[in-house]
Amino acid sequence: MASNPVAGFTRSANGENTSGPVSGSGRSCRHPSESESDVGPTVKSLARLCSRDEDERAAALEELSQGVVGCLGLDRPCSARLSKQTLLHLLRLSRSCPLQEVRGRATELLRTAQEQGVEVPRALATGPSVFINAKQMLKEGPDQDILIESFLSLGRVDHITMVMALHPAYLSCFLRTQHALLELDGPLPRHWRHYIAVMAAARHHCSYLVQQHSAGFLEAGGEESWLSGLEQAPTKLRSLQTLNKLLAHRPWLITQQHIQELVCPGAEPRWSLAELIHAVVLMAHAHSLCSFVWGCGLNPEPDHVGGYTFQSSSPSHLPRSPHSPAHEDGRQELVDGAMEVEVLMKRMVELQQQEEEHTQEEMVTRFERERSESIPTALVRGAPPDLVLHLVEDPEFRYEDFAPRGEQAPPTMRAQDYSWEDHGFSLVNRLLPDMGQLLDEKFQVVSNLTYHRMAMHEGVDTHTLRKALWNYIHCLYGIRYDDYDYGSVNVLLERSLKVFVKTMACHPEQTTARIYQAFWRHFRHSEKVHANLIVMEARLQAALLYTLRAITHYMR
Repeated sequence: MASNPVAGFTRSANGENTSGPVSGSGRSCRHPSESESDVGPTVKSLARLCSRDEDERAAALEELSQGVVGCLGLDRPCSARLSKQTLLHLLRLSRSCPLQEVRGRATELLRTAQEQGVEVPRALATGPSVFINAKQMLKEGPDQDILIESFLSLGRVDHITMVMALHPAYLSCFLRTQHALLELDGPLPRHWRHYIAVMAAARHHCSYLVQQHSAGFLEAGGEESWLSGLEQAPTKLRSLQTLNKLLAHRPWLITQQHIQELVCPGAEPRWSLAELIHAVVLMAHAHSLCSFVWGCGLNPEPDHVGGYTFQSSSPSHLPRSPHSPAHEDGRQELVDGAMEVEVLMKRMVELQQQEEEHTQEEMVTRFERERSESIPTALVRGAPPDLVLHLVEDPEFRYEDFAPRGEQAPPTMRAQDYSWEDHGFSLVNRLLPDMGQLLDEKFQVVSNLTYHRMAMHEGVDTHTLRKALWNYIHCLYGIRYDDYDYGSVNVLLERSLKVFVKTMACHPEQTTARIYQAFWRHFRHSEKVHANLIVMEARLQAALLYTLRAITHYMR
């Protein structure tokens, strides 16, 4: 019996082998055409590469190799076409697969194709992050075991996973939560889930997540026309737009009325409460993940638009990131950074030893002072990139300070009146079983995550610093803890850190390498990524709290 052809390799309709055009150099040079981009291996068609059985993986690799060899015509005079999608799939495996044998074979196949005159793609970036040098990433050691597990489970290891792997305990619960949101049984169909994530990511101009979830949407059977503009999507999905922009930029404005318009009898089209909770968690998850993508300066995936080129490498083709900082005196920065660490260490110890108590009035005053402090963020970038522009409604609607100076502020949300632990957790778990538990685990892990070190110091209790970061983000969103002294925020978070945190939490698309490199200059990159995780999860919880409170009021 003849074996099935390897997916991703095409032959002409009449069964004859075909080859590409001849280049001007005189040797055959096959150019993958755009029309071929929809013909290529998918996670399903090459699932055997993700087998936990080494023998099956080896057989899959051999099958892949034979397919490429057949397409290149190395075993017969003519050949089929090697599709663009196949080439990009090989590029991705060659750059990000944690299994050495798969990565090595993919690299070898690309080299063979190039030697046979095929124009092969080249990755534009050397690592997952613009902000973190690829060699430094390797030095700080992402956990290889969890990267391998991610590849075997999901079929790929993306840049988000690579950077989060610096903190494997967190990555494990993040992947469980994301898998449940997007793949497990739930009230929303799979392609709708990815489309909602696309809508949410577009709010922050995040082409990285837009591309990622667009691919997931199509793979789940979604109609490609929906991705050409919001007007092509069903009315029910478009009805989420108001909630989407409020969740992304000003969640404190969400009221019972917004919920009622979507779920009450007579609403057209009507959302069930279970469907709405699922959609809300998806949107908030995507919004906060945009903060992480921008805050860590993630590069496009090698197979994403902007992540590869078919041009040969030359100085003129090397991309210069708009995030790249100007050259500065590194020696002076090291000295200043070391002094900053010592000052921060001393302040943390003093706060932990402090026994002074403040009146409730003084505590409120300190919160208001912190909330209304003017922290400038970067200049607003221009219009969203073309890739996301048609997926954004009302692009001018953005974050505004919760309490601008001299203006009447909305009422503060007191954590004692509505909290995740006492109210939000049970509501999510009731309407979307197990999701409350998964989110709670993620919040707990990121809040308690510590390695008892800070920069060059070991055996450090960083609890006060982690709590100051979390509470500062909630402060930016108007959430106050009665028992927390917000004077600690000013003591522990220097201004450059506040600029980074506020930009990442409120205007993530404005994050630059200069902002990233200006704070904690003597800290490891893994410690800065840890700060990013805290910002991301605190922002997620704040947005959920406002929406869940509105749903609770509606249900009364």
